[in-house]
Amino acid sequence: MNISEGVQMLPIAAVMMGRMETVYPTLLWDNEAALLIDTGYPGQLPLIKEQVERAGLSFDKLTHIIITHQDIDHIGSLPAVLKELPHPAKVLASEIEAPYVQGDAQPIKLTSEAIENAVNAMPEEIPQEWRASFRSVLENPPCAPVDVIVADGEELPYCGGIIVIGTPGHTPGHISLYHKASKTLIAADAMVVENDQLMGPTPRHCIDFEQAKHSLKKLTEYDIETVVCYHGGLYADHVNERILELAAD
Repeated sequence: MNISEGVQMLPIAAVMMGRMETVYPTLLWDNEAALLIDTGYPGQLPLIKEQVERAGLSFDKLTHIIITHQDIDHIGSLPAVLKELPHPAKVLASEIEAPYVQGDAQPIKLTSEAIENAVNAMPEEIPQEWRASFRSVLENPPCAPVDVIVADGEELPYCGGIIVIGTPGHTPGHISLYHKASKTLIAADAMVVENDQLMGPTPRHCIDFEQAKHSLKKLTEYDIETVVCYHGGLYADHVNERILELAAD
């Protein structure tokens, strides 16, 4: 979905765990750089390529990939995207998240118990070989080297300026991104859209829910016209006022 010139939300829809799920990476580009923000689940490279091309950009023009945090639905297709490109693309992440993105540490939420619960939650009709493959992915999540460490408050010199906003809580080093030229906030998992309404972080998905709620206050410092939430997609109805409400709750 086109948000502004050079700003596109990419709906990536597939059946996950027996149900249809859509996530929303974001694509930013101009004449000098093209950035993909987050990379979906493992195996979603073809869907990402299709959506990038549909946005009017050749996939091989990607120059940077920003990973907002370590969860597998954000890093899942990162190695495949990098391998598919005909040239090296730089991977950016926060200092706290980088070890998990690189595979130096197991993602925090992928504990043995969580993996077991996820496998057991698969529909009964799923073949055993698929279950085994799913378990293997969770035990050995996709990873790739991080080339650039980004910090809270840093302005990246791409596509008219992108400000890194540290929004910890969902994970310890979670970041959101503010695209200055279009006044678009790429919230990642700092917020969600549910039933067409912008909502705060989801407690069961947060490492530290109180910290995640506190992080919303930082978003009130920006003039935001549009929000892209990784889960739920686009929200553009009096955004500043709505974020103020969430931060005060």
